[in-house]
Amino acid sequence: MPADDFSLRRIAIPAFAPTFLFGLGEGAILPVVALSVRQLGGSVALAALMVTLIGIGSLVTNIPASLITTRYGERWALVGAAVWGAAGMLLCALVQHLGAFAVGVFMIGMANSVFSLARQSYLTEAVPFHYRARALSTLGGVIRIGLFIGPFPAAALIHVVGLSGGYWIGVAGLLLAAVVALRVPDLPGEPSAGSEGGATGGSATTIPDAAGGTARRRRPAPTTTIRSVALAHRRILLTIGIGILLVSAVRASRQAVLPLWAEQIGLDAAVTALIYGLAGGIEMLVFLPAGRVMDRRGRLWVAVPCTVLMGVALFFIPFTHSDTTLLMAALLLGFGNGIGSGLVMTLGADYSPSPGRAHFLGVWRLMADLGSTGGPALLSAVTAATALSAAIWCTALVAFAAAGVLGHFIPRTRIRGRPEKNDAT
Repeated sequence: MPADDFSLRRIAIPAFAPTFLFGLGEGAILPVVALSVRQLGGSVALAALMVTLIGIGSLVTNIPASLITTRYGERWALVGAAVWGAAGMLLCALVQHLGAFAVGVFMIGMANSVFSLARQSYLTEAVPFHYRARALSTLGGVIRIGLFIGPFPAAALIHVVGLSGGYWIGVAGLLLAAVVALRVPDLPGEPSAGSEGGATGGSATTIPDAAGGTARRRRPAPTTTIRSVALAHRRILLTIGIGILLVSAVRASRQAVLPLWAEQIGLDAAVTALIYGLAGGIEMLVFLPAGRVMDRRGRLWVAVPCTVLMGVALFFIPFTHSDTTLLMAALLLGFGNGIGSGLVMTLGADYSPSPGRAHFLGVWRLMADLGSTGGPALLSAVTAATALSAAIWCTALVAFAAAGVLGHFIPRTRIRGRPEKNDAT
């Protein structure tokens, strides 16, 4: 199908429905993980640690996720990750031992890593370049919508059967995601059911594209390794990749900043939840316009405003002393983060090579997850050493640093087609 005839609506179900269902399932279990630990007799500190196991599971699985996706193809990686995550949630629902519960939580993080990499790799291949940012921004928005909706059916079932209800909703969401992912069209050169080998071998194969249009042909790819891909693209990883690490650190930290500062100024839990929810609502409203801007004007037009706005909002949060002023800062923070929906995935897709795309994206996601882990750690360390306000200002400085790095290294020209290879040159 010619690129000019491409429409996101034509691939909406195969591309976005599994992501929505996976996000819904994950959103259903996130509020109950810490509560489950307490119910099993764990301490508050252990409950907090258990929540971080999801992120740790994702972090350590990024590189294996690239190997899995390369070996079995994007479609089967999506199916396998959804089933694996459902198994982890089922374990959490049934066990009465903290060690086994921790294994289940870790499995959920592993599944999230493989699923995230596979869906990004799939859209990178399936969508024409000039639609890429809109597709990946929509993907980021769909994830947010799923995470937002998930707690509501979970709450209804928890009211009937107890905390395990959250996990049962999660299992249902992930199994549905696996079923829908089975209907995702194979990408050119992907192994089909029962075939041997991965995307990096065999003869060239002609398969209909994801939009159901004219078939495309993928040539046989030479063997690549994670090391060779990382070395060939080290300049990108050490420039724009560092910017992505900083962006991810700010995004992860912001989730702790709002409730912590709300408690600091004496707001009750209900008001805090409302402010947090309204900020999340703003994020879900702006992802489509942001993707359109990235496609039509260039990535720089979103990357810099996104990070600057988050930095400004974080800078002013310590000056807020009421629910109204904190809400204003939170809405600005949500708007800044929302317009950056899909930014990390889009930049990763732009610079990912073929062959070796899954390997590159695995390293790219590893850097982003390192930022997501390091950001809250920095917030905690500075708070312990000085004060919460100083820690929030440090996070604002990280946001401004991200703006500087991305503003310097992202090309300033309007994107008209697929960028030339930008390896180590």
